[in-house]
Amino acid sequence: MKFTRITVNAAQMGGVPCIRGMRVPVATVVGMIADGMAEAEILENYPDLEPDDIHEAMRYAAEAVRERELPLAVP
Repeated sequence: MKFTRITVNAAQMGGVPCIRGMRVPVATVVGMIADGMAEAEILENYPDLEPDDIHEAMRYAAEAVRERELPLAVP
């Protein structure tokens, strides 16, 4: 899968994946979605973002989780 809107720059934001070279980490966008924010709310709070940025951030997060095993609590 190719990501065209996700950038990584060691000299910016500690090298964390960001949206299109901006100082908006993918994790921030994914976290807002996880917290229940609507896409329209995110775009209102971050006017430089575009809907495709949000969609690609979610695809990137899905791929990142698919690539490794995360520890889960067992009841």
